[in-house]
Amino acid sequence: MDFNSTDDAVMRRIRYFSERERKLRENGLYFYNQPVQELRGGARVVVNGREMGMYASYSYLGLIGHPRINKAARDAIDRFGTGTHGVRTLAGTLTIHRELEETIAEFKHAEAAITYSSGYATNLAVISSLMGRGDYVLSDKLNHASIVDGCLMSGAEFRRFRHNDMEDLERRLQQIPAGAAKLVVADAVFSMDGDIIDLPRMVELCKKYNAWLMIDEAHSVGVLGKTGRGIEEHFDLWDTIDIKMGTLSKTIPSVGGYVAGKKELIQYLRHASRAYIFSAALPPAQAAAANEAFKVILDEPWRIEKLRANASRFLNGLKQAGFDTLFSTTAIVPVVCGSDERAFELTRECQNRDLFVLPVVSPAVPEGLARLRATVLASHEPDEIDYAIEVITQAGKKLGLIQ
Repeated sequence: MDFNSTDDAVMRRIRYFSERERKLRENGLYFYNQPVQELRGGARVVVNGREMGMYASYSYLGLIGHPRINKAARDAIDRFGTGTHGVRTLAGTLTIHRELEETIAEFKHAEAAITYSSGYATNLAVISSLMGRGDYVLSDKLNHASIVDGCLMSGAEFRRFRHNDMEDLERRLQQIPAGAAKLVVADAVFSMDGDIIDLPRMVELCKKYNAWLMIDEAHSVGVLGKTGRGIEEHFDLWDTIDIKMGTLSKTIPSVGGYVAGKKELIQYLRHASRAYIFSAALPPAQAAAANEAFKVILDEPWRIEKLRANASRFLNGLKQAGFDTLFSTTAIVPVVCGSDERAFELTRECQNRDLFVLPVVSPAVPEGLARLRATVLASHEPDEIDYAIEVITQAGKKLGLIQ
């Protein structure tokens, strides 16, 4: 392919993003893919030789580097080695994979569980395996990209309802022909906004209209519920979600994704979902790390309590300063800047004062709603949070975002 002579649609897309990146770099506003040289206790990192407070991590409970989890990973390497030499169906299932799935099922109050190589692959595999032509998938407009891609890949009729609007969801459900298979899918905690789905009303509607319910708990496990078990515990609505999806790479400091649910559902996915059948199994160390992490969450409930206190301190501090944080009530705190340029500029001001926070801009969020997407961890100390509030507030005033 001659990049200099080609001028088709593909090349125009590549050139558009290349030019956008070039301009940002020229103006000192490009902050993505920065190499982190060292993690220091989860809440601090070393980037380009500078120690910075970390406010872009998904390690909500600060479990990265936990001694028990590290030991479990090392022991698994000593026992099984570093790889699984194939797909689980034919060559790669180890006892640690079964142990992990049993742990997840117990943690999520489910009969069984299945694990995949990533959270993204989990949503693609599960939705496209369960739904097909003639079926209907109803998705919250702010759902994660992996949910959207899974819906599109399924071939089902894909319809979106307004964000967290249960009246709009009911209208959509009423439009579906009688007898058609229906799946309602939503994030538990929305990754860009930090708000929580109205699970009680969604459960009522799914029962009323005989629809399957799938909830993505990537950002709610370890965050919601007294013991960190997620949104069902948060609302005290156990056994109301048909397809309990989550990741192993955020609160759980490993890699992969999972689904928990009825035994029949899990056995179906084990024999029908392509991302399970044709993908290599999780490496032993990662499976063991995830397995131990679920146990640590239950053994150290103080982490959940501290996370909530930290999130409340950070969120209230930014609100009092005058920032728009949308409807967040969790550890994900959007700091709305408006234009993409303002979000990049606010990031530069923060990083210049050793605050590692990143911008989220269009097309990831709608134009005019660019933001810093700051995340709070249980490993942050109150004085660190106060410093972060001070830095963001002073930068916001300098840029005219707040008075």
